[in-house]
Amino acid sequence: MNRSELINLIHSKKSFLCIGLDTDLSKVPAHLLDLEDPIFEFNKAIIDATHDLAVAYKPNFAFYECYGARGWNSLTKTIQYINTAYPGQLFTIADAKRGDIGNTSQQYARAMFDPSSSGMNFDAVTVAPYMGEDSVKPFLSYPGKWIIVLALTSNKGAADFQFFSNQDERLFEQVLGKSQKWGSADTMMYVVGATQAEMLTDIRKIVPDHFLLVPGVGAQGGSLQEVARYGMTKDCGLIVNSSRNIIYASNGTDYAARARQEALLIQQEMELLLA
Repeated sequence: MNRSELINLIHSKKSFLCIGLDTDLSKVPAHLLDLEDPIFEFNKAIIDATHDLAVAYKPNFAFYECYGARGWNSLTKTIQYINTAYPGQLFTIADAKRGDIGNTSQQYARAMFDPSSSGMNFDAVTVAPYMGEDSVKPFLSYPGKWIIVLALTSNKGAADFQFFSNQDERLFEQVLGKSQKWGSADTMMYVVGATQAEMLTDIRKIVPDHFLLVPGVGAQGGSLQEVARYGMTKDCGLIVNSSRNIIYASNGTDYAARARQEALLIQQEMELLLA
């Protein structure tokens, strides 16, 4: 999905909602646990119930890798289901936060983007830029794919390193400035946590046109209105993620219907912000 297609999708659905598929077996409704693949069945039901309200889905790899081969199989089935059931209708993000020296990053990219190798075919992957250009650029070797660079995160520990200042430039600002030499606004996005909404004005001075993936709305306390106020562009420029508030709205047999209700509330708010 290229930039213009993503923008058209946002405006056609009147939504810039991303739903995080952080599927935890300890929180999955009990009636699913006897099924052969409860993680996939849970994901499938959530996707079917919310696909018209969301523009993107973001599986967090940790929630699948912890189950070994079984979890990896559930993840692969999930991305294949999205791509076959709703082709061209959803943007898919591998929330893997990968980043290593060139050869290793090339293999990580292959895992995310090459269906003939891994069975998966995501539109985008989150990457950690700490090791620099040669750890990031291999992900850009796949035409039509996106990388989403960690810039300013929403966790408490973000203050440990990301605000380190050298000659009046903070580390996250150096990441934003330097990384623009590696890719364009057509291939690169940035992760900016919703709990850092007050920093979006500074961020937009550096990356005025790039899309921002914004986690932290909902359970982590981020404000959608504040994010839109400081971060929205003429093309929207935002993909806002919500996970727990939606997918765990209920642990009963009505979990998919309740997930839809929560997603609808967010989508309706987004529609007003896009107007």
